[in-house]
Amino acid sequence: MLRNSKDSFGLISILFHWIIALIFLGQILLGYLMSRVSDFTLQFSLFQWHKSFGFLVLGLSAVRLLWKAASVSPSNPESMTTIERVGSRIVHAALYGALFIVPLTGWAIASSSPLLIPTYMFNLVVIPSLPLQVSDNAEAFWTASHAYLAYFSATIAALHILAALHHHFWKKDAILTRMLRPSPAPAERR
Repeated sequence: MLRNSKDSFGLISILFHWIIALIFLGQILLGYLMSRVSDFTLQFSLFQWHKSFGFLVLGLSAVRLLWKAASVSPSNPESMTTIERVGSRIVHAALYGALFIVPLTGWAIASSSPLLIPTYMFNLVVIPSLPLQVSDNAEAFWTASHAYLAYFSATIAALHILAALHHHFWKKDAILTRMLRPSPAPAERR
């Protein structure tokens, strides 16, 4: 089924989740690697790809948030404790925040850099700069913010993954499986 049900996520929510998760985690790895490459031409190319995928994460996350607002959310299992429910809300809020704040701080780096290198999304669309101060200090501030937030986001993502695995292997509830396969259509449930 395309849409969520009270028991499971629909195909659209599942695709948003996994596509954004894979790109976001790939971005963290790419961000780490690109700052350690000594070949300038390769490094420049990696930075451009990193920016492009960052804008893709930002756009997909905006559409995903609209989809989430227009959809029903599956209920949590009865076996979840109050602490687990609160922890889940905090981690999900942090992840959603990261999906916006990390790409926005990356955009701020490109916008505040004195190098004034135009930003192209996948070499197709010119992305305008944010109206920020252009200076070495501003670029350094946004670069540090972006890096710290990316590492924080990776930590939150790791907690999210560990919690899903805990629910699947130890609690044996449907938390993980409902994000792996869509809910059946109403006619299929009979």
